[in-house]
Amino acid sequence: MDRRQFLLATAATVPALMLGGKVFAAPASSPRFLLVFLRGGYDANNMLVPYSSDFYYESRPSIALAKPDAGNPKAVRALDANWGLTPALAASMGPLWDKRQLAFIPFSGTDDLSRSHFETQDNIEAGEAGDARNYGSGFMGRLSGVLRGSPPIAFTDALPLSFRGAGDIPNISLKGGSKAVFDDRQSKILASMYEGTSLQAAATDGLQLRQQVAQDLQTEMVAASRGAVNARGFAQQGQRMATLMRDRFRLGFVDVGGWDTHVNQGGAEGQLANNLDNLGQGLASFADGLGETEWNNTVVVVVSEFGRTFRENGNKGTDHGHGTTYWVLGGKVNGGRVAGQQVAVNAGSLLQNRDHPVLNNYRDVLGGLLRRTYGLSDKDLATVFPNAKARDLQLV
Repeated sequence: MDRRQFLLATAATVPALMLGGKVFAAPASSPRFLLVFLRGGYDANNMLVPYSSDFYYESRPSIALAKPDAGNPKAVRALDANWGLTPALAASMGPLWDKRQLAFIPFSGTDDLSRSHFETQDNIEAGEAGDARNYGSGFMGRLSGVLRGSPPIAFTDALPLSFRGAGDIPNISLKGGSKAVFDDRQSKILASMYEGTSLQAAATDGLQLRQQVAQDLQTEMVAASRGAVNARGFAQQGQRMATLMRDRFRLGFVDVGGWDTHVNQGGAEGQLANNLDNLGQGLASFADGLGETEWNNTVVVVVSEFGRTFRENGNKGTDHGHGTTYWVLGGKVNGGRVAGQQVAVNAGSLLQNRDHPVLNNYRDVLGGLLRRTYGLSDKDLATVFPNAKARDLQLV
């Protein structure tokens, strides 16, 4: 056994609020809009599961979620004849789906094919056409400029690109944390298990290599998250966010990190499922915190910079992809459906034999949604999303 083989063999073993800036009073009649940005590129294929596709199960022998089965708590919940919801979201998002207050839009994303966290995140936040990028202006900032009586707030450590160009916008820092894969004590215990055997050198080298690789992956994940609160932190802060947006603010942005699942992603349980569970809890808490009346005047959109590869990789994870699935939630959302343009999920429909294509461009989808939410004119919509072709999916 060489050290890389050993590395692979051992791979599976293993809130304070700060408000700055101005505080505004918001008119009671003004709609709320909250954008939730999942930084790191979440695996939508194990959230909105194409359970009718045999290709899905062929492509994910280790991490696929089971087909609908009332007797199996780890099986997906059928939403229609093709799509199912991960059990990680059953308790939090299931009730919203039942009330038709939640919709999903698969095959969504940008035209950016770089599959780079930073380039694609910036592409979305800037909201401009093609490769154009003005780092002094974001689409949420421009939206704030064309609306009246819709005070903005960012639930982030620093002002995000999305809100740049809109002047003095308050921000709130939601703190989170992480820990190493193996600490020194754990590494010594594992190494001692092979002491005096023919695998001693391979074990020592393998642990050192694994620590280095784990550190590299952790560094990438942290970098991809750009300081965003992790999903567990978001779950704990949902109600506080609701209190502020209910009483003072109408436009909000929050980013949630930790979605870059290259290794040991898991299926119905594990890393991704835990993140989705916490995300769902945070969103449900946000809705509950607003109360029924105010939730009926609120739209929440969940996006990510890109999806993941359709096939799992050799580390039982997924890599950077393209098309993803957006969520749209709210008390008056026309939900209980999977919306937007779709294609059958099979090998022939993959982009570059790798990942989902983007059939629902985010600027067009959000443009159509914001037009209906706020009654934006063509001129105002062109300011927010220059040269976009607003698509009305009748989500509100």
